[in-house]
Amino acid sequence: MKILLQSPLILDKRSSFHKKKKNVLIQNGRIEQIGDKNYSADRVIEAEGMILSPGWFDVGTVSGEPGFEHKEDTDSLSKAAAAGGFTQLAVFPNVNPPIQTKSDITHLTRKNESRLVQLHAIASVTRDNHGTDLTEMIDLNDAGATAFSDGLKSISNTDIFLKALQYIKKFNGVLIDHAQDQWLDLFGQMNESPVNAALGLKGMPKLSEEVAASRNIKLLTYSESRLHLARVSSPKVLDLVRTARKKGVNITCDVTSFQPILNDALLTDFDTNYKVNPPLREKADNDLLIKGLKDGLIDIICSGHTPQDEESKVVEFDHAEFGIINLQTAASHLVTLSEWVDWEDLLEKISVNPSALLNIELPVIEPDAKANLTLLNPEAEWMFDEKSNFSKSKNSPWLGKSLKGKVVAVFNNNKQWIDV
Repeated sequence: MKILLQSPLILDKRSSFHKKKKNVLIQNGRIEQIGDKNYSADRVIEAEGMILSPGWFDVGTVSGEPGFEHKEDTDSLSKAAAAGGFTQLAVFPNVNPPIQTKSDITHLTRKNESRLVQLHAIASVTRDNHGTDLTEMIDLNDAGATAFSDGLKSISNTDIFLKALQYIKKFNGVLIDHAQDQWLDLFGQMNESPVNAALGLKGMPKLSEEVAASRNIKLLTYSESRLHLARVSSPKVLDLVRTARKKGVNITCDVTSFQPILNDALLTDFDTNYKVNPPLREKADNDLLIKGLKDGLIDIICSGHTPQDEESKVVEFDHAEFGIINLQTAASHLVTLSEWVDWEDLLEKISVNPSALLNIELPVIEPDAKANLTLLNPEAEWMFDEKSNFSKSKNSPWLGKSLKGKVVAVFNNNKQWIDV
């Protein structure tokens, strides 16, 4: 079937059509033509006012399969991803059992040849993510692991962290770590600020993230390997990244789409849907994270998608688990961020840069290239409710609310999802 996208604005810095409005003809999983002609097609999507970019790629998605299928499985995860604009997901190993064997990787990726949304395995650094014994990292890399991480758990053991960096250096791999000092954040519930003091909740200081990131960067400098800091929330960590890069250290970082636009004042009603790790910080931190997006210090924007069932969220705040589902709502955050950051930079951070981080083929919008595409209508308003939510979980502060910014189509692997 031939599908014609009429006059979307193409935003892809690697494309010769970057910042141009063109008609794009898609057939048999490839971009057949790009130009001004009104090509013949079986289906036409009027895309005036919409933005066409390379397919979005989420780094560090949390799934529930195996072990927690009641929260999310790969089918619901894929549906939510497609509806949110993502054509590829790199999945954290925080399942049961964790992604730590060749068969675990195969289980996650076995349907990729027939999937619209392709899943990539981020394998565990330590067995069962306990932080003590290293996994068979070289064998896991050979089996198709795209990166290594203990996911939602930081790697606190300094010796393990250094050895992991040294092992991945053998195959130019990347270590992904959520920088967090487990002792400084012990029993923590939210950001340490006047708000947590007023609410009587144990705080999680930015110092925890900063101390861990500083240690990680020192070990990275020593090993001369590759490191990616996940879900950064402290602006001082960005300062550490800036200094390290000036010294030639190979370090990258990401931020969730909601971290620069939400702050801890939202927790005054004890809404557990805003309980995330790292926690929402203060308004001044939002502004500095946005600055980090503008100046290029932050390489990647991720969804931070972390599904939790009602038993984990509809409880007292200090008993609630951390996490937000965000695959379908990240696009609306990009619309908000576009008030300060150029669209071309935002989309590069959610499409091309993740592929570059994981050494996966970079998508490009050119004739005869694979059709790995996301079509976004930044002006469309829609309701995110139980009917439109494809995740098995409901832990979202945006559920039941009208949002601005909707993905209307994704194309990948000779398949498509269209909602227009």
